[in-house]
Amino acid sequence: MAALVRPREGRMIGGVCAALARRFGMSAGTMRVIFLASCLLPGPQFLLYLALWVLLPAEKSATSATAW
Repeated sequence: MAALVRPREGRMIGGVCAALARRFGMSAGTMRVIFLASCLLPGPQFLLYLALWVLLPAEKSATSATAW
């Protein structure tokens, strides 16, 4: 199972949809469409996106992972 981190590659704004797509084994485009469709329903979807953007750690780059 993939860890829930915001990837460096494939992100459009904050990488939240790309992270969720990677975690659940689907394409980032599909996850973005699901998120946009869910915004048509009442609820805190946008606030949840912002919260995940702040709370999810960013993926470490290959250079920073090997450098001390």
